[in-house]
Amino acid sequence: MKFLLTVLFCAGLFLPVFSQHKSKTSAPKPTADTTPVVKPKNPMAGNPRPYKDVIPDSAISRKGLFTVHQVGDKWFFEIGDSLFNREILTVTRFSKSPAGSRTYGGEQVNEQTIRWEKGPSDVVFLRVVTMISMSPDSTQPIAIAVRNSNTDPIAAAFDIKAYGKDSSVVIDVTDFFKGDNQPVSLSPALKRRYNLSGISGDRSYIAYIHTFPMNTEVHTVKTFSSTPSPGGIQFGPASSVNLPAAEAAGAVTVELNNSFILLPETPMRKRLFDPRVGYFASEYSVYTDDQQKVQTSTFIHHWRLEPRDEDSARWKRGELVEPKKPIVYYIDPATPPQWRPYLIAGINDWQAAFEKAGFKNAIIGKEWPEKDSSMSLEDARFSVIRYFASDIENAYGPNVADPRSGEILESHVGWYHNVMKLLHDWYMIQAGAVDPRARKMKFGDSLMGDLIRFVSSHEIGHTLGLRHNMGSSSLTPVEKLRDKAWVEAHGHTASIMDYARFNYVAQPEDHIGPSGLYPRIGDYDKWAIQWGYKGIPGTADAEADKKILNRWIIDSLKANPRLWFGGEAQNFDPRSQTEDLGDNAMKAGGYGIKNLKRILVQLPVWTREEADTYDNLGDMYTQLTIQFSRYMNHVSKNVGGIYETFKSVEQPGDVYKPTPKVIQQEAVAFLHAQLFETPYWLLNRDILNKINSPSSNENVINTQGSVLQSLLSSSRLFRMSIMENRYGKKDSYTVDDLVTDLEKGIWKELRGVAAIDPYRRNLQKEFVESLISLTNPSQPAMPASLPRGLILLFGGDIKNTDVPSIARAHLTALRKRILAAVPLIRDNLSKYHLRDVAERIRQALEPK
Repeated sequence: MKFLLTVLFCAGLFLPVFSQHKSKTSAPKPTADTTPVVKPKNPMAGNPRPYKDVIPDSAISRKGLFTVHQVGDKWFFEIGDSLFNREILTVTRFSKSPAGSRTYGGEQVNEQTIRWEKGPSDVVFLRVVTMISMSPDSTQPIAIAVRNSNTDPIAAAFDIKAYGKDSSVVIDVTDFFKGDNQPVSLSPALKRRYNLSGISGDRSYIAYIHTFPMNTEVHTVKTFSSTPSPGGIQFGPASSVNLPAAEAAGAVTVELNNSFILLPETPMRKRLFDPRVGYFASEYSVYTDDQQKVQTSTFIHHWRLEPRDEDSARWKRGELVEPKKPIVYYIDPATPPQWRPYLIAGINDWQAAFEKAGFKNAIIGKEWPEKDSSMSLEDARFSVIRYFASDIENAYGPNVADPRSGEILESHVGWYHNVMKLLHDWYMIQAGAVDPRARKMKFGDSLMGDLIRFVSSHEIGHTLGLRHNMGSSSLTPVEKLRDKAWVEAHGHTASIMDYARFNYVAQPEDHIGPSGLYPRIGDYDKWAIQWGYKGIPGTADAEADKKILNRWIIDSLKANPRLWFGGEAQNFDPRSQTEDLGDNAMKAGGYGIKNLKRILVQLPVWTREEADTYDNLGDMYTQLTIQFSRYMNHVSKNVGGIYETFKSVEQPGDVYKPTPKVIQQEAVAFLHAQLFETPYWLLNRDILNKINSPSSNENVINTQGSVLQSLLSSSRLFRMSIMENRYGKKDSYTVDDLVTDLEKGIWKELRGVAAIDPYRRNLQKEFVESLISLTNPSQPAMPASLPRGLILLFGGDIKNTDVPSIARAHLTALRKRILAAVPLIRDNLSKYHLRDVAERIRQALEPK
């Protein structure tokens, strides 16, 4: 099952979502697939035997979703008649993973929807549900066409060993779970990645099976043969990783947990997706006889929150009530004790948001009851923050949802131990100038706990259905980020789902405290939870709800623009970026650089630890230069930017607008002042001579080159030329404007015939080489079947636009200026450089 709107772990805190795609999720069907299967009696299959012969009194039996029987080393499922043709979600997770795999116990590795079906000749089939369309009315003729176009594959067949009471059947599942059957094993992609081949039956077994009223949990140990690939790690489409176990034993053993979760017989009422509110979603196609085009039903992921029966009337009146079943998250007992209270606090911080939706005590964080042996961390009834012993600097918050309705059923948040290093580095570099607690290599528990709490809240937000809102921070005026009273009251961003880490704009003289530096659950988050979870009594269906919710969005945004959902930074909108702050990247970046200059000179002191061989200093200097590069990239996205503001037809104004011309000009001027004019303050020799051998490019050169290449990329220039065609030269920052402004700044030494420093010489060559490549551009290579909305990310075809003409004209004029300046330059290296560049231009424009 795949979700429509995803972020690369849906939810991952630090990894962006790259695309939107149509989800091939399961869809509700009015009736089961009853296509007859014509199959002769299998002469090798044994006839069903008397129940007592198969399940003797000595069997260990447990009742639940499936009644599970253990007879010696054999395991049997007894499937009640009512479960046939019911959809069941299967989730496979690692319980224990092999060393070096970069996967950890508790992480999900597979997900399917299955259903049991009675076949001919005393056989039970297990089908994997793959339908992406449905017909809501089985009596309509088109429903036949839908069924004929959506046959689910039979993944396994089981002989019926015995019949029980009330038409239940008994099947032997031992070999199915011991074997390498895809619905209950690793995905093919994961097996390829780890070079796993055949399963070793003598080293694979069922450890235990636990069954509960709504789910059955199967724990297996599986051993695969594995031949290491030459060379260790290969990169590319067939990338693979050599595991230490494969090197040592030629085999890899994993422990897996399969959760079989019965989906509700009546799916929860859907809440239809709206692009103006950031929720993960699933979709399927809907067919009816009266259509003139196929409809797509797209619906959000959210938990089922309902009032208790005795509170129904109060809930309908809008009073605050407790839900029938609250959302509960447990903390993995492997979590270090000092961090558990902060993780729980991050969960409970969402209670205020759910109160806006009409529910109190709707979400609760709890410690895992370690003395209760009946509970399992893999049990799909429990949502858990799993703690991974890993050097990965990350955390992620997925959700497992009913593909028919979007009802979230459970979640296992992934928390990597080394996320604390990431938090430390961010906070020192972004807040060290204003918070003395950030000026050391090991933070106190109170500070680190606060930072953990913020990440906990962010990841839990994903498990509640919320996507990243990268545009939220752009609704805060930059100067408000320095206003102590305002920012401590409102926070530096309206959404904790933004990648707006810490308030790097705040200056030491502002005296802003932690509440004005940390992210928190904000106005947008509370409103989004209210939009997704608040009940709408009295309406007929989801379509009726949609009209009410649309009106509410319009009214809410009009009253409070900070509720805007700015997307996940996958478009060209400079308001929607990761790691940025404020409504003006140039102003925010300027304040940020002031703080970086303060921090840089203090790094040797702040990073000093006994016997450290400058590893700390090197690490934190790198983090500082990365932060500087972020500011440059935030600014450059304004050039050729396109504002994208989703609207319904009732809202005035355009959805798409170019970034105002004056802002684009301001962005280029900022880059000249802060980046292209060599930032010598970053080239601190007292630091560089302790951490870097002068044998490779410094970060300054790399940043200058990458930003300039990005500004002159065919993708950016192509869309700038399109915008000029649509909006006219007066209202557009044109390609010619950009190249002219870049040339004036990067080649300003020609006006004063001054010596050109080595960083500028490198940058000037980069400028010329970029223009040369534009004079004879190649057709951009794009993957087959690329969605139309992503084509521009790979660069448009600029060959027949004005871009090559502009590049050629500027190169011609620049060469004349260079040749005129050469006799006046006294610095030899500058003179050699100019002659070289002039010759490069000549060869490009006049090839032999």
